[in-house]
Parts: sequence; C-alpha cells; structure tokens
Amino acid sequence: MTTSNNGTGDVDPAVRAELARLRDSIDNIDAAVVHMLAERFKCTQQVGHLKAAHQLPPADPAREAHQIARLRRLAENAKLDPAFAEKLLNFIIAEVIRHHESIADNKNSDNKNSDNKNSDNKNSVQQQQSQP
Repeated sequence: MTTSNNGTGDVDPAVRAELARLRDSIDNIDAAVVHMLAERFKCTQQVGHLKAAHQLPPADPAREAHQIARLRRLAENAKLDPAFAEKLLNFIIAEVIRHHESIADNKNSDNKNSDNKNSDNKNSVQQQQSQP
C-alpha cells in the first residue's frame, strides 16, 4: 500500500482503510485495558479494606518488589520494554497505596466517630441517671 503525495494530502483509500482497521483495534485494546484496570482496582480496594480492618500498613514493599520483578519478566517475554512496564506498575502501585491510605484514614475516622458517639451516649446516660 502506498500513498499518493501530490501536495493535496490525499491518502490512498487502502491506506486509509488499514489505518482505520488498526485504530479500531487500538481502541478495543484501550477499552480492555481500562476494564482490566477497573477489575484490578476492585480487588485492591478489597485488599485495602482488609488491611485497614487488621491495622496492616498500606504499602507492602516486599510484595511490590516481587511484582515489579515479575512484571519485568513478563514484559521481556512479551517483547515489551521492561522499563516501561516497571514505570506503569509503579504508577499503579502508587495509586493503590493512596487508596489504601484513604481507606485506613476513613476507617480511623469512623472509629473515632464511633468512640465519640459511644462516649456521648455514656455521658448522656450518666447525666440522666444523676438527675432527680
């Protein structure tokens, strides 16, 4: 397939069709990547709630290092730049940790609010009991 270049910017219809086909494939892959990331984040949200419930730290450096090494190997086998794959995973990990910190902060706030309500209820009961 060749393009005609007569200065008018006309593109051979066969080239235009091939570009459209490839771009449609790219669009489908992009959609799949977004859906896969959404599923991944649903799982990591559950991990964040589990960690918060058991007072575990949001980050797990040993797990992260293992995942980075694993992803680099997968990238090499897939003929993808391992440095790119590592950057992508580091970006995702940073977002996951941010979510886990937020979940833990919300859980701590909920616990403080619950403690305050329990204390307020206890004080109210004590005040009612002390009134004639």
